[in-house]
Amino acid sequence: MLVETTDYETLARNFRWDVPERFNIATVACDRHADGSGRLALIYVDEDRGTHRFSFDEMQAFSRSFANVLKVDGLQRGDRIAVFLSQSVELPVAHLAAFRSGLVSVPLFTLFGEDALEFRLANSGAKAIVTDASGWDKLSKIRERLPHLQDIYVTDSAPHAGAKSFWSAIEAASEDFTTVDTSCDDPAIIIYTSGTTGNPKGALHAHRVLLGHLPNVEMVHGFFPKPGDVYWTPADWAWIGGLFDALFPAWYHGVPIVGYRARKFEPAAAMQLMADHKIRNVFLPPTALKLMRQANVKHDGVKLRSMLTGGESLGSELLDWVRNTFGIDAHEIYGQTECNLVVGNNADLFPIKPGSMGKPTPGFDVRIVNEQGEELPRGEHGIVGIRQPNPCTMLGYWQNPEGTAKKFAGEFLLTGDLGIQDDDGYFWYVSREDDVITSAGYRIGPSEIEHTLLKHPAVALSAVVGIPDPIRTEAVKAWIVLRPGFVPSDALARELQDFVKSQLAAHEYPRHVQFAESLPMTATGKVLRRELRALG
Repeated sequence: MLVETTDYETLARNFRWDVPERFNIATVACDRHADGSGRLALIYVDEDRGTHRFSFDEMQAFSRSFANVLKVDGLQRGDRIAVFLSQSVELPVAHLAAFRSGLVSVPLFTLFGEDALEFRLANSGAKAIVTDASGWDKLSKIRERLPHLQDIYVTDSAPHAGAKSFWSAIEAASEDFTTVDTSCDDPAIIIYTSGTTGNPKGALHAHRVLLGHLPNVEMVHGFFPKPGDVYWTPADWAWIGGLFDALFPAWYHGVPIVGYRARKFEPAAAMQLMADHKIRNVFLPPTALKLMRQANVKHDGVKLRSMLTGGESLGSELLDWVRNTFGIDAHEIYGQTECNLVVGNNADLFPIKPGSMGKPTPGFDVRIVNEQGEELPRGEHGIVGIRQPNPCTMLGYWQNPEGTAKKFAGEFLLTGDLGIQDDDGYFWYVSREDDVITSAGYRIGPSEIEHTLLKHPAVALSAVVGIPDPIRTEAVKAWIVLRPGFVPSDALARELQDFVKSQLAAHEYPRHVQFAESLPMTATGKVLRRELRALG
């Protein structure tokens, strides 16, 4: 843990990593708090706003029982198990069971369509998956194309032909399970991240990744934890932000987390939730803050102590709104799936510069470098690089040694983001080295959307770019060249949007569709996305 101070330089200078050789996420984020006292772990609010409370003792018992289920069903150390759920009690049970079994969990976003699901399940070679009824509907259509997938556990009580009941299996299993002895470097989780070329990459992380997230979480949340802290984020627990910016760091420190995944983010409901459950610490993505400001919501019962935000720059106007509405500063962070939470803010340690990502997290050496990993002078544009090694860095891309090699140069991991570091040590985001679209806090790879659009019988060519959006930072726009016999129309545009929604995910569909006679391309046939972005 960080030692509380008001001097950033002292904090950064004195920090030392303490990573045990033997380490397991399930042990530190659950078992050491499961002392029989009923210590609160999860406050789960269902869709009807009903509240259910679960202790660390219960989470330990559930996950031990499910670990026994997986063992009996033949899963062995190193096998992958996918978790296709939103915020729920079952989601952490599945992850903890995987961690304590020496398995590798694979979180999957519930809005993924069939194409997105199939690729990730096939690429990871997942042998089992935990999902709910809506997830089962998608999986049942692609299961025959997934020869590795042997078991599907469904969390609702209704019977599903070819699937197993998650809770019935747990109830029939023993709670007696000894967590396997894992190294801090043993694989724990694969989190898929979108890129601009080719398919999504699976960032394989070791158990130590949890320790790598703690310094930033502790700094940004005002030396977290403090008595009375309760954590909540609307960010889905399928991404590294939901899992390792919120859920598991909270549980590492024995802090209760609120689980509630609304069908869509509703500002008034979010305020009421924070008031009802006395939430003190939040991770609110910029899009959520923009929607709350737009709705002009306030609630006297909300008493936040700290706020983490990231994924997009807030700017001075939104920073001021947060300060005026909640009476605290929004602390921005920076990181990515491959190496997260490496830069951040804390207004008690150094003044916030609106638009800046902040300063390096204690324990991380972040520099601006060129493509060869050579440091550049302050004030000069370059690639944001993170010196290696550190506990937060992935082991590599799953089954992608070439992609892994390209991610590193010299002593640095290359983020692919361009930025500058000013004379005061603050980092400023300039642009992406690639074409990833940042929309509503999600990083969206255009390539996957383009490939899906090409499956539609009307589409001859497609190119996807991000265009400025006042709420989402960027919105997805698709440029379409039609096949002969098809005519541009609003109806066809809507059909293409719905097609992407059903095949990939709701957050990835193009909110804007424009038909064109041709697309700007290089001599080798690569679409010039920068020219399309310039057209708006």
